[in-house]
Amino acid sequence: MGKGSNIVHNYFKKEFEGSLILVKVNPYTFLGSEITKHKNGELEFREMEFDADIFEDLKVDGFVEASPLEFNLYISGLAQ
Repeated sequence: MGKGSNIVHNYFKKEFEGSLILVKVNPYTFLGSEITKHKNGELEFREMEFDADIFEDLKVDGFVEASPLEFNLYISGLAQ
């Protein structure tokens, strides 16, 4: 399978000490993004490169599946 735009990404989230962490993972390349919404409302965005254990790591760290819509609302600046 190619690296085209037809990939369905996996999304996860976790609330941690008043902050919200959202993660997007490409399940084929293990590339993705992470958004942190801090308590003060500041958003931090990072491009990430994960390894094949990312899904197990997220589960162990308490992340749950999230909606692509929620992730994309934060990326676009429409969510606060």
